[in-house]
Amino acid sequence: MRIDILSLFPEMFEGVFQSSILKKAYDANAFQYNFINFRDYTDNKHNKVDDYPYGGGAGMVLKPQPIFDAVDHVKKDTKTKPRVVLMCPQGETFTQKKAEELATEDHLIFICGHYEGYDERIRTELVTDEVSIGDYVLTGGELGAMVVIDSVVRLLPGVLGNEKSAVQDSFSTGLLEHPHYTRPADFRGLKVPDVLLSGNHAHIEEWRKKEALKRTFLRRRDLLQELELTDQEKEWIKEWKND
Repeated sequence: MRIDILSLFPEMFEGVFQSSILKKAYDANAFQYNFINFRDYTDNKHNKVDDYPYGGGAGMVLKPQPIFDAVDHVKKDTKTKPRVVLMCPQGETFTQKKAEELATEDHLIFICGHYEGYDERIRTELVTDEVSIGDYVLTGGELGAMVVIDSVVRLLPGVLGNEKSAVQDSFSTGLLEHPHYTRPADFRGLKVPDVLLSGNHAHIEEWRKKEALKRTFLRRRDLLQELELTDQEKEWIKEWKND
């Protein structure tokens, strides 16, 4: 996968991309990345990339010309049709499903804005996806892009040591993940559930499935509305409601 990131502050990404899973993925050639400071593409003699909004109002708006030209430059040397992702609080809320969708692409371009907003022509004519990481406003799109890229790259083949890890993550199945335990089996009187020590894999799998459903029921009941539940799962939920 190739990822190009348009940002006025590319240095913000250095620590994140040179650490942990993203560094391992890059070293293993699972993905490559490039930073493009779209200020380098402005035709303004003062290197300005923003201007006052037509009609008045507070704040400055990013001009279309530098961003269009930067994206055109990136597209020139690629044979694939990239997805152009605009980080924007007005975009669709980012989910694991979206991460899985983007992870199938060969080329992603991220546009990270600053200031009051974007010229609308960037939104309507240039991008394929508008993404938000939550209902709040950040100083710029860089932090949001880091979140999205991390969640996408970890899904690429060979990035995680155990391929089952991504499949079992919270939200990958539509449910929150079941509880985890490790050694020691008894820590300060707090014991690991007996079923996990039984060696009976069928019982362990059933316990994990039930606990994942229970955790989702207690913490994120809204997620259950999108799932087709079995009769057994419906019975479990009925028990928890009665409790």
